[in-house]
Amino acid sequence: MAASGSGDPLDAKRGEAPFAQRIDPTREKLTSEQLYSMRSAQLAQWQKVLPQRRTRNIVTGLGIGALVLAIYGYTIYSISQERFLDELEDEAKAARARALARASGS
Repeated sequence: MAASGSGDPLDAKRGEAPFAQRIDPTREKLTSEQLYSMRSAQLAQWQKVLPQRRTRNIVTGLGIGALVLAIYGYTIYSISQERFLDELEDEAKAARARALARASGS
C-alpha cells in the first residue's frame, strides 16, 4: 500500500483526493527539486493574483485621492464663504454707521 502523498490520485479507502499539506521548508529537509517546485508554484500563484491586486490598489488609491480632493475643495469653499460673510457683515456695519450719522445729523 502506498503512503499518503505518494502520488495516488485517490485515497483507496475513502475515495477522496488528498488535500495539500502545509510544509515549513525551514523545519523539513527538502530536496532542491522540491524547493524549486514550491517556488515555481508560488510564482505562478503570485502572477495569477498580481493583476487583481494591482487593480484593487489603483481603485483604492483613486478613491483616497478623490476623498482628499473633496475635503480640500470643501475647505476652500467654506473659507471663501466665511470671507464673503465677513465682508457682508463689514458692509452692514458701515451702512448702520452711515444711517446713524444721517439720523443724528438731521
